[in-house]
This record gives sequence, structure tokens and C-alpha cells, in this order.
Amino acid sequence: MLDNLAVDFSPLLPWAVLAPLFGVAVLVLALGLWRRAPGLVWRSLAAAALAIALLNPALVQEEREPIDDVAVIVVDSSPSQQIGERRSRTEAALAELEERLAQFDDLEVRVVRPENGVADLEQTKLFEALEAAITDVPRRRMAGTILLTDGQIHDVPRDPASLAGMGPVHTLLTGERDEADRRLVVTRAPSFGLVDRPITIRLRVDDLPDGGTGGPVSVTAYQDGNPVRVLALPTGVEREVEFVVEHGGQTVIEFEVEPAEEELSLANNRAAVAINGVRDRLRVLLVSGEPHPGERIWRNILKSDPSVDLVHFTILRPPEKQDGTPINELSLISFPIRELFELRLSEFDLIIFDRYRRRGVLPNLYLANIANYVQEGGAFLEASGPQFAQSFSLYRTPLGDVLPAEPTGEILEQGFRPVVTELGRRHPVTADLGGGAEWGRWFRQIDVLPRSGSIVMNGVDGRPLLVLDRVGEGRVAQLSSDQIWLWSRGYDGGGPHAELLRRLGHWLMKEPELEENDLKATVAGSRIQVERRRLEGEAAGAVEITTPGGETISVELTPTGPGRAAATHVVDQPGIFRITDGDRSTLAVVGTLNPPELTDMRTTEERLAGVAEATGGGFHWLADGAVPEIRRVRPDRVATGRDWLGLRANGDYVVTGVREAPMLPAALVLAIALGSLLAAWRREGR
Repeated sequence: MLDNLAVDFSPLLPWAVLAPLFGVAVLVLALGLWRRAPGLVWRSLAAAALAIALLNPALVQEEREPIDDVAVIVVDSSPSQQIGERRSRTEAALAELEERLAQFDDLEVRVVRPENGVADLEQTKLFEALEAAITDVPRRRMAGTILLTDGQIHDVPRDPASLAGMGPVHTLLTGERDEADRRLVVTRAPSFGLVDRPITIRLRVDDLPDGGTGGPVSVTAYQDGNPVRVLALPTGVEREVEFVVEHGGQTVIEFEVEPAEEELSLANNRAAVAINGVRDRLRVLLVSGEPHPGERIWRNILKSDPSVDLVHFTILRPPEKQDGTPINELSLISFPIRELFELRLSEFDLIIFDRYRRRGVLPNLYLANIANYVQEGGAFLEASGPQFAQSFSLYRTPLGDVLPAEPTGEILEQGFRPVVTELGRRHPVTADLGGGAEWGRWFRQIDVLPRSGSIVMNGVDGRPLLVLDRVGEGRVAQLSSDQIWLWSRGYDGGGPHAELLRRLGHWLMKEPELEENDLKATVAGSRIQVERRRLEGEAAGAVEITTPGGETISVELTPTGPGRAAATHVVDQPGIFRITDGDRSTLAVVGTLNPPELTDMRTTEERLAGVAEATGGGFHWLADGAVPEIRRVRPDRVATGRDWLGLRANGDYVVTGVREAPMLPAALVLAIALGSLLAAWRREGR
């Protein structure tokens, strides 16, 4: 019987009526059989004819349209496919497969190339791309899948049996058999470290495929792009290496091992670690020369930061104050000048003098220690009061050697609004703070004559208000007014006092994000945002980006603001990108450092062995010869051989129409029934 033919019954009466009738007929015929009544055969034939007529059988024939099966070719375009002849073999095999599969009229061929975003380049995800390509295909239409890959796939299903309904999954391996490679692996590394404290990183060098222990090899370590040491590490053994985090923010430590005699790729001879440097506790020394309304603003801002340890002294009773009160009856703390300014001075990250004047409390010897502290890399902020313009000014001490502005002796007591200078609009401390017209007024400024540094804010008649300077290895800020506290009270509209002082403190303590001449790179997905800031001159121009593979690309920067320029560069591979403008350099880490894609780049059957077994697929090495022959096989047959691979022939179809015809014409049934009854009557009448 043909597959598209079937018999369909459409009873003329309900089964509730037919069932009793058929039952009575069977009982009558059974009684006749028991009594051996003559003509029973003819009566049975008549009953059968009537029963068939009541059941109304019809012959149904479906009109079918065959549906093409679907075969999918998944092409691996990951970085490991760029090794040796893998890419050329892949493209040649793809062209030949497409030509051969085009000969099958009942087969739809889909070629899938996974998207090459950075996230995809960190791991080879072919099965994810395969699932996305066949979401509209029922499993009964799947003829099979052919993977063109080196076998290093990172999204193989944990349960390969879940792929059984998709037809055989065949793998055409693009690399060479028995490949050897050397790799460098970071087995353990911290994600953050304390500034000026050591961190420990564990490394291992493997010589694959054996991975056993061997003699020492040379490993060069780089910190923020600069070589710092050369290590001798044995292969196959983990070793610990210590580094010191030198600054806050991101620190990138790279390792590069010398090549082996047989190298598959040098991409995994490098490994890197990105460490976020954080300061344990920022120690700030605040010395207030006398009580005044602005003293509390410094204390409140510094105490509001939980990472700041503040040591604050206010000089309430200078040595010249003699009122006859015995020392043992005073409830004041003696100023520990020797401990602070001789023994423990280097422990502070920032020293602030607020309205301090020479009163005999600090001898010049200790003020000279502060000046040396700045020269050696310390941070010093001086907030001037009226005393700075007088004869006992702090400028007329050894600290005058590091202060960028000299007092003229004039005190300007009139209302003015602080204004950011043109240079200040470029400087990260005052850039984007606002203009000044909407800020509240101050009423006192100490007139100074700048000797060095950068004037970022002006006051009365354009005179210097805030001057920033680099002195030796350290930094100094000089604020020529003691009335920033008016902003904190909201007087006349207030101003951005908290943000200004926060930036000022961070710049003094050399936080990387507030460098005035800087080249930065931030990463968002596959985009590198390059930004250059220059205090003087044009920031626009070209920068060179060196890819992880060693290729150099020139990118033009576009001005984005005063002293700033930026550009966006889209990359197509993960890793460490080196960016330089000729004077400064920075690093951009795209994707995950040491991605799985680079961990092992040898061609292998191991990862896909379970898939091949569960689906009935096989492996074929393109390096051994030509592309295997393609055959169509039944779903229950073997689908792979030594030099051929099979794609399932499902024979699926859709029904486009149905034709129905009665099996027995009514006249024929009536003739059979009447003829049988006449024959039975005649037989019984003898």
C-alpha cells in the first residue's frame, strides 16, 4: 500500500446505534451457526455488506510536497584559526563543501560564521551560533552539521545527547596532528593590591603536549609597559613572584616567556594581570594656625571620607601667650612637633596648613623637613589667611622655597567671585567646575605674585587665587584666601567647594585620573576610547595603537574641549593594546586577560568526542588529504566512514491537499446484500 493512501470510516449512524445492531446481528448468526441453519454463509455475507455500508469506508489519498532537509556548515573564525594553514584550509574546504552539497536538490545548506565581537573572540562558541541559525528548523528536517574548526570549542553542551535529534555532527579539523606549543599561564593573581605594598602572582610555563617539568626558561616581566625584571622559571612548575603596586588605579603586569624550539603560536607566550591599586588609608595632617569659621570645612570634608585618617591640630595657645596658668592645669594637648615633623612626617600622604603663621610653635628645622618632604614626593596645601601677607608669613620660612606664589603684603578685602582661568579650564582640578558668575562671593584675598606653577583660579581684578605647582617629586597647592567656607554655608548661592577640595586633594596625592598632561584609554566592549589631556598646546593629533599581534595603527584625535581630544577605535581581538602619542604611553586591556581561546591552541578531537559519539558523526583531518565524500543516508544507518561523511535523508513533507473516494459504491453494496439474501432464501427453500 502506498504511504500516502489510507482508509477512513465515516459511520452513517452513531456508534450508540450501530453497536447494538452489530451485537444483535452477531448473536443471530451465532445462533444459526449453533443450529447449523442452511444458508448461514449467505446471510453472513449480507450482514457484512450491510455493516460495511453503515460504516461508510472511504479511500483517502494525501497530496504531499517534499520539504528540503537542512545541512549547516559552521565556520570557526576564532584567533586560533589564524595559525599556519588553518584559515586557508578552512576556506578551501568550505568552497568544496558548498559545491558538493549544491548537487542535492532536496538539501538546503546554511553557512554560519559566528560574530567576531571581542566577547566571542575570548572563547570559541560554535554551538551557540548553530542554535541561533536553526531556530526556525524542526529537528526532523535536520540533515546534519559540519564543523570547520581546530577543535578548540568552549561551548560544547555538557550533555551531548541533547544534540541527538539534530542529525550527525561531523568535524573537519583544520590543523596538524601532534602539534607542540609553549604557553605561559597565570594560575593565581589578586584583583587588587595596596599601594606601596607587595603582591604575589603565581606563574607556570608549560611545554605541550607532554607538559612535564624541565629546565629553566627566561620570562621577562613588565609593569605598566616597562620591563622590571627577568625571571628564570622551570617548565611545568608553579612559581611565586612578588611585585609592588606603585600607584592607585589600574596596574598591568605582563609576562613574556622566550619561544621554544617548536612553537605553534607566540600569542600564548604572553600573559597579563590587571591589578587595581588602592590606598590602605590616606593619612592627612591638618594644622590650623588659629580657630576661624573655615576651619571646620576642612575637617568635615576630610572626616567624611572613610578612607582618610585625619590628624588635626589647632594652635589655641601659642608660646607668646602668657597668662600665668600652670601647665598642669591646662586642658590642652601639647603639640607633638618632634613626633609629627621629624619621626613620622614621611607617613603622611598630605599636609595642610590652614591660616598658619610663624609663632614659634614650629622651628625652622621642622619647616625645612616639610620642604624636603615635598621635594621627595610629598603633597602640601597652604590655605592663606591675613597672616600670610604680614612679616611673620609662612613664606618667610624654609617652606617659601616650595610655595609657588610670593605675598605682596596687600590684603584685598572686597567682594569677588572666584573665576576659573583659561589654563584652569584645561586643568583637571578645575575643568568642568563651572564658570564663576553663578558662584557665591568671597570677601578676602591675599595678593600674591606667582613665581612658578599654574594659575587655575583668579579672584579680585584677575589676581591669582589658586596656584598649583610641581616641586621636585612632590606637589604643592596654594589657595590665597581663607573664605572657601562661605560656599559650604551656601552664602550668595554657594559653590562647588566639596568637589574642588576633593579634586585638589587627589591631584596633590597623584591620583592618575587627575593628571593634567595625560593619555588615557578606557574600554567598553570592543571599543577603545582614547583621550589626551594637555595643559598647554593642542591636544588633537595622532596616536599610535599597537595591537596584541604587533600591528601598529594610527588614529587621529578630535578636540572635545579645552586641552582635550579623544577618539574611538573598534578592535577585533582581545588582549593588551599599547597606545602612545610620542611623549606618553598607556595600555588598554580589551576583553578578559588570558582568555580561554589562547590557553591551548593545538588542534584536538578531545572536546568534540562526546558530540560525535552521541550524534553518529565523525572526525576528518583536512591535513591528511581531500575533503571527504558526502552521502545521503537513512536516519537509522551509519553516517560516517574513513573517507566519507553522511547527511541524514529525512523524507519530510507537507500535505497540500486530500482526495477522498468511497471504497464501495452504494449500488454494489445493495446488490451484494440482496443477492446474498436471495441465495440464502433459495438455499433454505430446498
